[in-house]
Amino acid sequence: MAEFPSKVTTETSAPQSDGGQQGGNSLRGLAAGVTNRMDPSFIRSIPAILMLVEIVSGLLQWTLIASAYAWALAVYGWVMFVAVTLWLFTSLLFCLILFGFQSKLVSVPWPLTVMLYYAVAAILCLTAFLANAASVYPYRYHIFPHGHFGAAAFFGAVTTVAYGASAYFSYLDWRGDRGNAASGTGPS
Repeated sequence: MAEFPSKVTTETSAPQSDGGQQGGNSLRGLAAGVTNRMDPSFIRSIPAILMLVEIVSGLLQWTLIASAYAWALAVYGWVMFVAVTLWLFTSLLFCLILFGFQSKLVSVPWPLTVMLYYAVAAILCLTAFLANAASVYPYRYHIFPHGHFGAAAFFGAVTTVAYGASAYFSYLDWRGDRGNAASGTGPS
């Protein structure tokens, strides 16, 4: 019998060369590395769906206000600030959770941090929605596109409800009750 070699390679493909065709392989490797880091169970969860609703409706809210004459009333500065800031932070939080960075930053109490973020976001979004809805005057000014402001108020309401629901679910996560109806009932 032949002796088993001391160094065995387990590569299933040809080794990378320094040639010009490396670009296709490195792009495939990058895409595989990104998809390996993603958490597919998070995408199908209720918090992820709520985050996507917050991102899309928040984007629609601030783009509708930005496309109209927002300089007419000072209140739209507050609405724009809240909408854009929460949109950026929610997009960042979505990416952090999707790619599992919370498992790498173990010194941060993530359930508490997310719960506090959503509680503050729900309050800020509620104030922005109320300011937006209260400042829509359909018959006062005829030069402003009130359809934009009214639609922005609608999407502000959707965003506010989504942030409130996210605050509730993050509270359940922080408390440790994952919404299981049978967790505290029945004989011991």
